[in-house]
Amino acid sequence: MKHLAVIILGVLLISCSQDEKKETEPWQYLFADSTLENFHQLGGEAQYQLKDGILTGTTVVDSPNTFMATDSLYDDFILEYDFKVDSTINSGVQIRSQSRPEFKNGKVHGYQVEIDPSNRSWTAGIFDEARRGWLYPLENNPKAQKAFKQNDWNHVRVEAIADTIKTWLNDVPASYLIDDMDTEGFIAFQVHSIKGEEQAGRKIMWKDARIITDNPSKYTQPISIEPNNTLNTLTKRESDEGWELLWDGRSSSGWRGARLDEFPDNGWVMDEGILTVLETGGGESESGGDIVTVETFGDFELMLDFKITEGANSGIKYYVDTDLNKGPGSSIGLEFQILDDARHPDAKLGNHDGSRTMASLYDLIAADSSKVVKPIGQWNTAQIISKDNKVQHILNGSKVLEYQRGSDAYRQLVNESKYKDWPRFGEVERGHILLQDHGNRVSFRNIKIKSEDE
Repeated sequence: MKHLAVIILGVLLISCSQDEKKETEPWQYLFADSTLENFHQLGGEAQYQLKDGILTGTTVVDSPNTFMATDSLYDDFILEYDFKVDSTINSGVQIRSQSRPEFKNGKVHGYQVEIDPSNRSWTAGIFDEARRGWLYPLENNPKAQKAFKQNDWNHVRVEAIADTIKTWLNDVPASYLIDDMDTEGFIAFQVHSIKGEEQAGRKIMWKDARIITDNPSKYTQPISIEPNNTLNTLTKRESDEGWELLWDGRSSSGWRGARLDEFPDNGWVMDEGILTVLETGGGESESGGDIVTVETFGDFELMLDFKITEGANSGIKYYVDTDLNKGPGSSIGLEFQILDDARHPDAKLGNHDGSRTMASLYDLIAADSSKVVKPIGQWNTAQIISKDNKVQHILNGSKVLEYQRGSDAYRQLVNESKYKDWPRFGEVERGHILLQDHGNRVSFRNIKIKSEDE
C-alpha cells in the first residue's frame, strides 16, 4: 500500500506540473468567437464563417485557392489548431507566407502545413505553395500517415523557429524541415479550389487556433524523425521537371577558373554548403578570379541564392565566352548584376539610367524599380530564364526585366554601352555560367539549372 501511495503521489505531481506548464505557456488565440476583424481574405471567393469559435470554410465553383490570412506577420512561433475536413477535399494552413503584387499578381505563396484526407494521407507534411512544391512529404513516415482521423477532429502542432519547421499530427511527429527561404509572414487558413460542381459546398473547419510568439524556443518539444535540409538539394518537383544541381555544395566539381584549367586555389571558399568569394578590396578579378561552369549552355533556366555584404559588387554572367578578353578584368558575357545599390557608386553609373543596379542586365537594361531586395545579410534568389533568345531576370520570384537577344532594340542598347566594341556581344549560341570575383565578399548556394538542350 505504501508503494502504491508513492506511485499515485508521483502521478499527481506530474499531472499538476503539466497543468501548471499549460497555464503558464503564453498562448494567444488567433480568432475570437464571432469576429475576423484581424484577418483578410486573399486569392479566391470561397466562403468563411466564424461562429462559436469555429472557423468554417466552404468551397465554391470556379474559384482559385482562397485564404483567410492574419493581418499580423509572424517570424518565430509555436502554433496549434484543431481541424475537421470533408473527406473529398484538400486544404492546408499557410505559415510565414506572402502575397505581394509583384509576385504572380499577388498570388499567395509560402510554406503550407498540408491537410490531406485522401488515401495518400500526407496531413501535416510541408508544401511550398505556388513555388517549389513538396518540401517534406510523408511517404516515408507511415506513423504520421496513420495518425490522421477521417471525419473527426485532428490536432496539429507547428514549431517554426529560425530556419526549422517541425509539425506533429495528433501528437505523432510528422515533418522536420530545415529551410530559410522565408523567415516571416502571415498565417492563413486555406479553402482549396475544387474540380467541379459536385464538390461545391464542401466544408473545412478549424477551432482552438492559438499561437505562442513570446520566447517560443522555451516551449519547444523534442522530435524523433530525421530532418530534410533543403540546402543544395532538389525537391521532387524540381527533379521531375529536369533540374540539376550546378554545384554539389561541397566540392569544385563542374567549375573552374575563367582563365584556368582548374578551380582557383585562393579567393574562394566552400564551407557548410555555401560558396563565397572573399573580400580583397573591390578589384575586378584581381584575386582568385571569376569562376565558370565547365559545361556550356544554350537555352536554360538558372536559379541560385546569393547574399551580399555592405557595399558589395558581383554578378552572375551567362553566355560567357572565356576566349574573349584575355586582358585585365572579368570575362565577357551578359550579366545579372549583384550590387548594394545604396552604398556602391556603380548604381549611379552607366549609359542607361539604373542599368548597373541590382538584378539589372548590366549596363544595358535597368531592373524594374518595384523589385524586392532583401536586406544585407539575408539571402536573395536570382533566376535567369533564356529560351529562343528571350531572356528574363527574376529576383525573389518577381520578373524585373525581359529582352530579346539579337533584336534591333538589343543591339542598339549594346552600341550605347561599354560593350560596343565587342562584336555580336551576348549573342553566342552557347556559353558558360560565371560567378564574378569583384573583390567583395558575396556568397552563393542552391545553384541549380534546367537545360533545354537536347
